[in-house]
Amino acid sequence: MKNIRNFSIIAHIDHGKSTLSDRLIQTTDIVSARDFQDQILDSMDIERERGITIKSQTVCLPYKARDGKNYFLNLIDTPGHVDFSYEVSRALASCEGALLLVDASQGVEAQTLANLYLAMEHDLEIIPIINKIDLPSADIERVKKQIEEDLGLDPETSILASAKDGTGIEDVLEGTITLLPPPEGDPDGPLKALIFDSHYDPFRGTVVHFRVFQGSISAGDTIKFMSNNAAYKVEEVGIFQIVRIPKKSIEAGQVGYMIAGIKTVSDTRCGDTITLKKNACKTPMSGFKEAKPVVFSSIYPVASDGYADLATALEKLKLNDAALIYEKDSSAALGFGFRCGFLGLLHLEVVQERLEREYDLSLILTAPSVQYEVFLNDGTNFIIDNPALYPDPTKIEMTKEPFIKASIIIPDRYMGPVMKLCLDRRGINKNYQYLTNNRLEMMFELPLAEVVYDFYDKLKSVTQGYGSFDYELIDYRETDLVKLDILINSEKVDALAQLIHQERAVERGRLACNRLKDEIPKQMFKIAIQGAIGAKIISRSTVSAYRKDVTAKCYGGDISRKRKLLEKQKKGKKRMKMVGKVMLPQSAFLSVLKTDGD
Repeated sequence: MKNIRNFSIIAHIDHGKSTLSDRLIQTTDIVSARDFQDQILDSMDIERERGITIKSQTVCLPYKARDGKNYFLNLIDTPGHVDFSYEVSRALASCEGALLLVDASQGVEAQTLANLYLAMEHDLEIIPIINKIDLPSADIERVKKQIEEDLGLDPETSILASAKDGTGIEDVLEGTITLLPPPEGDPDGPLKALIFDSHYDPFRGTVVHFRVFQGSISAGDTIKFMSNNAAYKVEEVGIFQIVRIPKKSIEAGQVGYMIAGIKTVSDTRCGDTITLKKNACKTPMSGFKEAKPVVFSSIYPVASDGYADLATALEKLKLNDAALIYEKDSSAALGFGFRCGFLGLLHLEVVQERLEREYDLSLILTAPSVQYEVFLNDGTNFIIDNPALYPDPTKIEMTKEPFIKASIIIPDRYMGPVMKLCLDRRGINKNYQYLTNNRLEMMFELPLAEVVYDFYDKLKSVTQGYGSFDYELIDYRETDLVKLDILINSEKVDALAQLIHQERAVERGRLACNRLKDEIPKQMFKIAIQGAIGAKIISRSTVSAYRKDVTAKCYGGDISRKRKLLEKQKKGKKRMKMVGKVMLPQSAFLSVLKTDGD
């Protein structure tokens, strides 16, 4: 165990985690030059296209150090986006140390701080690494000062590196061996292993990723999961070196995978403890905090016969994404589907794309919503996240909405635009402080509903990409909530309804009507699109009818003949409108989700 190190790479978005992982993998020669590709640990197409990491990935690096000894370094690469901080906390639970990456030109950002606190909660040893020192705008002395003042770490222990051109990679590997502690645990005790991830293999069933803290696990052992006592016989254990490498056994301190013919996907839970059936350990390990979803949306298949496929796909995706929650739902317009909870809008987009790509589904999503607390006149209260469940407004005494504490780090020249953005979103400015002579941390309390919609994109645009943002939920506060219904030809479409603050209702109603007007195809009759709160119409737009020129055949002659034809057409259109049904295209549902800037 003295020769094993388990560590994660944590950082803000775009500070170079995946590129550093690439260089470490190249330096230890576990992949031939022919098979190597950039961002090698980002295995999903969507990760490569967007240039972000979504899933944390594990790889075991064999390394011969300068002292001549052979070491095994288990690297767990983690995402940087605030929506996937749950992945980071799971990865950290199976490590003893972390490499904290800081960009040499951007310095310490909001997620750098958030991830540092996560690592400290797990009592990890932290090595600061200043990356991107090859950039012309790199300012190493300034970043060292920030590491000392903002993070409270010793800047002298920081390692200078450039993952892009390979500078300082040997120092990073040596630093990992000398500065991080080896794992501890009794290799002869009863087996105790923590599941930190899993994925579904169509040929082998569920592949469980785990870290052994005590004892050992071999092929042929009968194991059980402590949360539900499900027992399985282990078929194969091994380690990850980009591909799965089978081994005889995995011992205390090591990270690896296990295949045990697990057919029921729901048996495997992240944070569960694995032990042997015969020689079981007494107490399970403390898992991870349950991820609390904050954004809710319903997912429906475009074709009603796609419901069973969607149910299977969600179950398999849940295995690989423990933060996703879902329950059955139905809608008059869209049939049967699922109400799903997400950690943020990016998480929602990623889940939608993964379902469409990996499971070949066509989906419709409803407008995202947060959880509101509703207090009725008779003293009862409950939580809703679905506009369909919103009670009669006359019975409501008051409603409360979730508030967050947002920490925004920006260069001070953007203070004005950021202040305006937050105050427009009903934010309360709590305080601000200078971190360095030109970097500012602003603290706001904001309603979560205003943040999930498009806040992050707007913040990036007003700060030209320099703003960084991190948040945590604090409490529920009283709010003036209304339900905005969308009527098409005087019929409510339940899938387009939204819960919204009274102040923003008219603006959002107009936006939705204008968006739908562009998406709904013309008919032979006029189509009225209206936004309504209760019986009060607050916005309207009209899709004009096709106009057939019935008087084309009349040239010259008496005007009354033309009038007669136009009157006849008018009556026909009126009758058609009474029976005319409007078919909504899929793009109409998606257009309502988009913001005015898209």
